Amino acid sequence: MIEFQVLISFSVAVFFLAISPGPDNIFVAFQSLRFGFKSGLWVIMGLMSGCLVHTVLGAFGAAVFLSRFPFLLIGIKMIGALYLVYLAYKLYKQGAPKTLSVIEVVYKKPIDLYQQGFVMSVLNPKVGLFFVAFFPGFLFMPSLPFWTQFLALGGVFILISTMVFSSIALLSSVLLNTASKSQAVFFYCPTLVADSLIYRNCHFSFSTLI
Repeated sequence: MIEFQVLISFSVAVFFLAISPGPDNIFVAFQSLRFGFKSGLWVIMGLMSGCLVHTVLGAFGAAVFLSRFPFLLIGIKMIGALYLVYLAYKLYKQGAPKTLSVIEVVYKKPIDLYQQGFVMSVLNPKVGLFFVAFFPGFLFMPSLPFWTQFLALGGVFILISTMVFSSIALLSSVLLNTASKSQAVFFYCPTLVADSLIYRNCHFSFSTLI
C-alpha cells in the first residue's frame, strides 16, 4: 500500500530544496531576466535531463549494491539523515546571497543553453550523491522493488523542480525592472529550507528508531 504521507513529505522537501538559492536556479533566474523565459526554459530542460541521468544511475546502481548488502539500507538512511542536518547547517550559515549581480550571463543559442544546463547537472557528483543519500529515506511502498521506488521519487523530484524552476524563470522574465524584489525572495529561502530539512530529519530519525 502506498504511503501517501511519505510522498507528500518528500514533495514538500523537494519544493523547498528547489526554491532555495543555488547556482542552478539563480542562473536560470538571471538567464530569464536577461534574455526572457524561453532562454531559462532551455537551461531548465538541460538541468532536468542531467537529473534524469543521476536518477537512473542511482536507481540501478544502488539497487544492485543493496541486493548484495541489504542490511546497509538502514546505514544509508542514517547517512542521509545526517546529510540533511549538514545541508540545513550550511543554509543557516549561508543566509542570503550577498549579491546576484556577480553572475555572468551571456547570450547563447537554445541548444547551447540546454547543453550547459545538462553539463552543470550531470557532471556534478553532489547531485548523484544527494539522490542516493536522500531518496532511501522516502521509500513509500514496501512491496515495490527499491529501484522502482527510486525511479518514481526521481520522477517526482524532476517534476517539482521543473515546475519551481519554470516559475522562477517566468517571474524573472516578467520582473525585468524589479530584480531586487526577486532577490528579497531568495533572502528568506535558506532559513525556510533549513527548517524543513531539520523537521524532516527529526521525523525520519524517530520513525527509523521505532
